[in-house]
Amino acid sequence: MATAIRLRRLGAIAAASGGVYYTLLSNPSISSSDRGDGSVLTAIKQKITDPFAVVPSRDVQESALMGSSSANPLDILVVGGGATGCGVALDATTRGLRVGLVEREDFSSGTSSRSTKLIHGGVRYLEKAVFNLDYGQLKLVFHALEERKQVIDNAPHLCHALPCMTPCFDWFDAIYYWMGLKMYDLVAGRRLLHLSRYYSAQESVELFPTLARKGKDKTLKGTVVYYDGQMNDSRLNVALACTAALAGAAVLNHAEVTSFLRDEASGRIIGARIRNNITGKEFDTYAKVVVNAAGPFCDSVRKLADKDVKLMICPSSGVHVVLPDYYSPDGMGLIVPKTKDGRVVFMLPWLGRTVAGTTDSNTKITMLPEPHEDEIEFILDAISDYLNVKVRRTDVLSAWSGIRPLAMDPEAKSTASISRDHVVCEDFPGLVTITGGKWTTYRSMAEDAVDAAINSGKLSPPNKCSTYNLQLIGADGWDPASFTVLAQQYVRMKRSYGGKVVPGVMDTAAAKHLSHAYGTFAERVAAIAQNENLGKRLAHGYPFLEAEVAYCARNEYCESAVDFIARRSRLAFLDTDAAGRAVPRIIQILADEHKWDKSRQKQELQKAKEFLETFKSSKNAQFYDGKHN
Repeated sequence: MATAIRLRRLGAIAAASGGVYYTLLSNPSISSSDRGDGSVLTAIKQKITDPFAVVPSRDVQESALMGSSSANPLDILVVGGGATGCGVALDATTRGLRVGLVEREDFSSGTSSRSTKLIHGGVRYLEKAVFNLDYGQLKLVFHALEERKQVIDNAPHLCHALPCMTPCFDWFDAIYYWMGLKMYDLVAGRRLLHLSRYYSAQESVELFPTLARKGKDKTLKGTVVYYDGQMNDSRLNVALACTAALAGAAVLNHAEVTSFLRDEASGRIIGARIRNNITGKEFDTYAKVVVNAAGPFCDSVRKLADKDVKLMICPSSGVHVVLPDYYSPDGMGLIVPKTKDGRVVFMLPWLGRTVAGTTDSNTKITMLPEPHEDEIEFILDAISDYLNVKVRRTDVLSAWSGIRPLAMDPEAKSTASISRDHVVCEDFPGLVTITGGKWTTYRSMAEDAVDAAINSGKLSPPNKCSTYNLQLIGADGWDPASFTVLAQQYVRMKRSYGGKVVPGVMDTAAAKHLSHAYGTFAERVAAIAQNENLGKRLAHGYPFLEAEVAYCARNEYCESAVDFIARRSRLAFLDTDAAGRAVPRIIQILADEHKWDKSRQKQELQKAKEFLETFKSSKNAQFYDGKHN
């Protein structure tokens, strides 16, 4: 019986491949929307790529929000500074609309910084499309693969193609995965990153030395390697916010919507009361349409309009752990589509370490979700089945939990409509909500939300959507060899413990890091390291420099120590203990930049400590059961 089912699956893949090929020929481009006026795109690019461009200060951005009135409102006010919210701000601004954005915490402080770091088309969705003969699912994969390529092209310094290895412990799996991933290539069409291919067992262990050749009762037959994208998620999010700011949007982090403003006659939402969470100052911002892009917290925003509103978010927790680099080779990931209990598990090289995950379980919505110890143990247990290295709890450098905002249409009659696709709705006049979806499709989600906002507010933007081919800040003119300019032309001036300034080489690791994190603006950071004696590393074994703290405070709206360790650099996600040791120096530099007093510095130290305690490194482990000691 099992063999018959397997053969039917192979037949379904073969039949579907022919259908996909026909679909590609008859519909070469899934996207049919007009991508915008060329002259408009050129003008926006000039602003974004100006080598002397500086984002407007917080005071300027706050003044722009405060300057709106009922007689002269913004066109759109975005609530939420994650990937979708910043994408909405950028899309609307480039269409020629007046746009504001507020974020309660920091850009990417929620789900958008706690992702799997993959930009993917959805191999599992393709499998469902084939076996359920679901053309709707197939269209989602088409669309995601198209957006995957555009995300990489629009921010090549922050995104890249990553080969992912799928181990096969029997010959049926080898044939099944090879055929399925060849179909994935076919669906990608002109958006293909690289062709998938089969490797023998010997070739596989040469490419992935820690891969086990023998499982509990099976021997490795070979692997199939395919390609998806990988990103530095929070830095991509910050780049979106800064690009929107340069394009003309008034973006303000650490600013919270406390209530909505309504038209007395019609009841329509016409703006919001906003509190600056740094200064405590409150003010009103008027807008023709408010876009709710608050991710898992979108129901909290909707409750400001109606406390009895029907909820549309079903939160799901995704836990990830970070392990030392020797767990996986640089430049090759490992993905197991189905473990012994039916879950997906992966190990991916990321910023010099290995990220492993993930879980998918119900959770409650909180500002700082924490991984449970049993979830960490599950991940360690799952990857240990496929590795020849001893998997130890003490190797966990960081562990975090992110909340996936699985969305349900509020007008649906049952929870069966819960989807990983996005939902756009306007259940209150003047308030458009966009939620669900995934990082890969943030740009098209933003496009849909702006289209809905235009309809809601009867807006007349002068331009059409221009974000499809719009490169983000730092991307224009960047190439993978850009780091060599930093290595050859800059030195790292470091202040020793005795106060003496000594020169240090701009080594390859530091130069590559700066180039990939800041793109063509990396020279600005290198200049600070050289000219302001801020060339010292913040943490031993990591390439992050003191100069980055100053640069981010001046140019990326970095307003707290947590902003830096979590979103501007990724030190908290890579190594919780190293981040803790770096915090005092980070606070010193930020205090100089923002003119903090001693009280604020003490407050920052406490907040950073509390934040890092939610990242369950081996030091923060709640208990040990002896299994992975």
